[in-house]
Amino acid sequence: MKRFYDRYEAGRVLARELRQYDQDPHVQVLGLPRGGVPVAFEISKALRVPLDVLIVRKLGVPGQEELAMGAISSGGVVFLNDSIVKSFQLPTLEIEEVIEREKKELERRERLYRGHASSPLIRGKTVILVDDGIATGATLRAAMMMLRKQQPAHLVVAVPVASFSSYEEMVRLADEVVCPLIPEDFYAVGAYYENFSQTTDEEVLSLLKRR
Repeated sequence: MKRFYDRYEAGRVLARELRQYDQDPHVQVLGLPRGGVPVAFEISKALRVPLDVLIVRKLGVPGQEELAMGAISSGGVVFLNDSIVKSFQLPTLEIEEVIEREKKELERRERLYRGHASSPLIRGKTVILVDDGIATGATLRAAMMMLRKQQPAHLVVAVPVASFSSYEEMVRLADEVVCPLIPEDFYAVGAYYENFSQTTDEEVLSLLKRR
């Protein structure tokens, strides 16, 4: 496979590679909003295991927001890519401003997607952490740092496509990695989908209601 039609097809492809977790009562699927949620929904549906979200926000380099200098996640976890920070000679004040701005968006999404519901219990469970692809891997690293604090028994990263360097790093950090597409010459994640339209808040909420 060279490309996926959309995130839903990507999720179905991943689900076939995760069949050993079918109906396992100790499994929890977590999608990274927004793009990871349609992928995670298909995995959750196929395996018949619970779906929830883990809120993570990329920290973009000022002026080049698509380039991640790090990420933050629920629970106050902050990950910074030291090599990016040093190469751009980013002042501490600028970094803190970006963190504060993204914290507000993270809190907004927590309220919107979860409301007053508590986060799922992770300790002792097998967690399947899902996104729609990995470029730098900053958001996934922040998510994994948060999850490790909650002591899951087994941490699986499931993504449709990843750059080779990010895939290698996930192999070191996770207990298991499922990634069917690892291009030699990686471009943007969206290049490996025919339909990569932006996932909306409304779509995420609709999928969470159907879990």
